[in-house]
Amino acid sequence: MKLSVLDQSPIAHGQSRAEALRESIALACAAETYGYHRFWLAEHHDSPSFAGTTPSVMAMAVLEATTGITVGSGGVLLGLHEPWQVAETFEILAALHPGRVNLGVGRAGSGGTGTFNEKIIELHARLGLVPGAARREDLDIWLLGAGSGSAPMAAATGAGYAHAHFLNAGSGKTALTHYRQNFQPSAQRRVPEALAAVRVIAAETGPEAQRLAGPVRLWRARKDLGVDEPFVFNTDPARWSVEESRRSEANESRLIVGAAEDVAHQLANLAADLNVNELMISTPLPRVRDRIDSYRLIAEASELLASTDRSDAGTKEGAVSASSRFSHS
Repeated sequence: MKLSVLDQSPIAHGQSRAEALRESIALACAAETYGYHRFWLAEHHDSPSFAGTTPSVMAMAVLEATTGITVGSGGVLLGLHEPWQVAETFEILAALHPGRVNLGVGRAGSGGTGTFNEKIIELHARLGLVPGAARREDLDIWLLGAGSGSAPMAAATGAGYAHAHFLNAGSGKTALTHYRQNFQPSAQRRVPEALAAVRVIAAETGPEAQRLAGPVRLWRARKDLGVDEPFVFNTDPARWSVEESRRSEANESRLIVGAAEDVAHQLANLAADLNVNELMISTPLPRVRDRIDSYRLIAEASELLASTDRSDAGTKEGAVSASSRFSHS
């Protein structure tokens, strides 16, 4: 299973936006060292809790700071942009860093001309991703969704599809199944390619992970209640309001928290349940050191789990082979 990163440049209490953006670049460098497959950057506007407003600019900074990891947007909010503008921007990224660029596109936002589907069609045309065209090796396009709206368009255009499990844990199976069953091969990809983005917090121990998750749980609960603020460093659930506690409990199905080994097992089970071979992890902890440690621990535990599974599979295969030889002797 591949592991990737979705970074939203979280802003901690008392931190500047510039500091949050620089921490995203540091995280990308660490993620590449730990073997993560992709590093996507989000687009948020007028948000006190996230600093990333222009993923294409941040993608350029990350591409320049790293050497091999695939970098992209997770995603460009196409409703706020014109397709020609997005196409020209990502053409530059692809020209300077060919083969390492993903253009992830989301439905959110409104403005300009055309519907989302019309804009997607125009964007594909401007990028030369049309029937009969040669496959582009320098960049790739993905559609992002949290419900069921983007999956059909991703399937129809032969794009990759990324489902935001951390926003809507209940719609993933339906959306991903629809995408796979209705996928139309294109020059860009002959078979469907999907991933799920999930919010995860890991630590050396379960209690430590739960402690680290407190600020994320409180931030999400308050945001759901209409209060968008920077991430605090420490929280005491005993002092949360009744509404905050209720919202936090309702969000638990969208969050994986625990010791790294347990998290690795949960991620493997989730990937199997959703029938995807790639998970993109979002970990908006206020301290960048904690974020980096969480990603490191997840990568190490997941590799150990995969190695154990390969070893077990080899042992079983050897036992079956020996049994077969014995039965024919």
